[in-house]
Amino acid sequence: MTTIQQTKPKLKTSAMIASIAAEGQATTQAPFGHALNKVAETDKRIVGLTADLAKYTDLHIFAQKYPERFFQMGMAEQLLFGAAGGMAKEGLIPFVTTYAVFATRRAYDFIHQIIGEEHLNVKICCALPGLTTGYGPSHQATEDLALMRTIPGLTIIDPCDALETEQAVQAMVEYDGPVYMRLLRGSVPSVLDEYGYQFELGKAKVITDESDVLIISTGILTMRALEVYKELKKEGIGVRVLHVPTIKPLDETTILNEIKEFTGPIVVAENHTTIGGLGEIISDLMISNQVFKPLTKIALPDAYLDAGALPTLHDRYGISTEKIIEKIKNILN
Repeated sequence: MTTIQQTKPKLKTSAMIASIAAEGQATTQAPFGHALNKVAETDKRIVGLTADLAKYTDLHIFAQKYPERFFQMGMAEQLLFGAAGGMAKEGLIPFVTTYAVFATRRAYDFIHQIIGEEHLNVKICCALPGLTTGYGPSHQATEDLALMRTIPGLTIIDPCDALETEQAVQAMVEYDGPVYMRLLRGSVPSVLDEYGYQFELGKAKVITDESDVLIISTGILTMRALEVYKELKKEGIGVRVLHVPTIKPLDETTILNEIKEFTGPIVVAENHTTIGGLGEIISDLMISNQVFKPLTKIALPDAYLDAGALPTLHDRYGISTEKIIEKIKNILN
């Protein structure tokens, strides 16, 4: 008797930097760069700065259209944020890009003291948040939200997809104050337009109105949650998705109301270490308000993650669609 084994296609090195989009999924190319160009047409205060990463943060789109408003600072992140603070003091609106690890680890003190303490109007947009690269711990910003949450007055945004990234750029310009946004770059999945979604700074929103299990999610894990919703719907399981794109200030009222009223299992899903992320934030919120319910966390481990192909790593660390479905079925059973 011959047994035929089904095997996944062998992944190449390029999968370490592969798009987070699934095969055949609708995407938008460089939504951040094009959205920034659009708002810059009417707001001459907007300037762009980067630390030798324009091409890899989609700021090259802005640089091509507005070369006189673009500043290449070289591989010097502390200088990058110091210069941005100075420009903000002169009335400009700097959009500053680099990789999340280089901003939050290498230049934290400069962001904290120059931009944060003086509440300067600087927009920090950082690529490769959480586990969105396979290049290992040196490039995986798995703890960026935990670090940036500690800066008083800093607004933090974790967009789900291309649409939300575009809408968040407009919202950042309208808001007067420092912002840290996790940046999705390159070919970014387009997900939320299917649900008639509109980003509002500081607001959490219910995307799917179901009743079997509640997933409270942020960033690309909302994309995963919506994939889970579609797959489990085929099996008669209803997944309610509450998307929390603004990590700080948190929409405490909406989150608490959802948790209090929901009678089924509650899951918090995020592309971040279990330390200091959305799961910990919501746990603290529940305890502070004396809301005592079981809460399951889907998050990255408190560990230095492996290098490798992204699909493999997402499976390994439990944030792929398949692994989330598996976990939810275990909870329901």
